[in-house]
Amino acid sequence: MSKILSGKVALVTGGSHGIGAATARALAERGADVAISYSASPDKAEAVVRDLTIMGVRAAAFKADQANTAEVERLVAAVVERFGRLDILVNNAGVFVAGALNDPSVNAAQLDRQFAINVGGVATAVRAAAKVMGEGGRIVSVGSVLGGRVPFPGIADYSATKAAVATYTKGWARDLGSKGITVNAIQPGPINTDMNPENTDFAVPQKAATALGRYGRPEEVAAAIAFLASPAASYITGATLDVDGGFNA
Repeated sequence: MSKILSGKVALVTGGSHGIGAATARALAERGADVAISYSASPDKAEAVVRDLTIMGVRAAAFKADQANTAEVERLVAAVVERFGRLDILVNNAGVFVAGALNDPSVNAAQLDRQFAINVGGVATAVRAAAKVMGEGGRIVSVGSVLGGRVPFPGIADYSATKAAVATYTKGWARDLGSKGITVNAIQPGPINTDMNPENTDFAVPQKAATALGRYGRPEEVAAAIAFLASPAASYITGATLDVDGGFNA
């Protein structure tokens, strides 16, 4: 594979598993040095780092709670200190908390933490990265097709966080365009990850809702992220790309 990202440094939040790990590998395959963050899976994170170093790039894992503004700011600073620069930020870390509006058993603290991670953590990372990125910088956030459509009850809070990411993306593209930094979002549909495995009862209606009739693979989302992080996507900014098997068709 062409090393089109050689000389670039990328940070992938939530990079110890799922879409994040696949993205870290995709960027490394294209020549980028890659830092990943994790919150509670040090063994998985170090396994990803080993995979990346085997590819011949520099790699490191950093522990950070994406709900904690100070930790996210320190994460970005630590990556720059370790690697000397930051060219690509992939905001992948996120959580899913369901609960209907009229459900008295919903844990409000968990909903607040979901918002802090899915929205606050993304915003903090972008603000910190924008201070150190130069021209040609790339910011890609992982949203969800549920940010623009709410086909099931009980997911309004989660959907709202992903809608915020999509809207922020458009605004940040305007804010950072003069610096030559592009800002885009990927909206995955049902993807086979620990958060949403394809072998559950809830997977059946999700598969049926796609045009392709199947779940996606993390690598399929990672390929789209790697494209938006590449020089080939230099005139794409403020865009939201559905990688959803036709879920939103």
